[in-house]
Amino acid sequence: MRQKPGTKQSYGEKIVKDIRRATRKQYSAEEKIRIVLDGLKGEDSIAELCRREGIAQSLYYSWSKEFLEAGKKRLAGDTARAATSTDVKDLRREARDLKEVVAEQALELRLLKKA
Repeated sequence: MRQKPGTKQSYGEKIVKDIRRATRKQYSAEEKIRIVLDGLKGEDSIAELCRREGIAQSLYYSWSKEFLEAGKKRLAGDTARAATSTDVKDLRREARDLKEVVAEQALELRLLKKA
């Protein structure tokens, strides 16, 4: 099924490749963390863990590197606190209230200029 470099893919091969790409498993952050922590525990080899989870070893190592780098940044205090949904709602409400005040002030200024 492999072709020599420079040859075009057939239409069927292109469809199969597109289907594989579209049906590729997407891992959530929680799943990635679980897999990386299983690897760090060392109970099984990384090769066995990757076979069991159905991922490439290179993917495991990239997740592991990202996981450890994020932890290092967090412990160093380099990251900003993520806003919670209540914080976002409060900020949106405050922005809306401020826009209303500005609109009222602009209307009052127009009325005073006309008078």
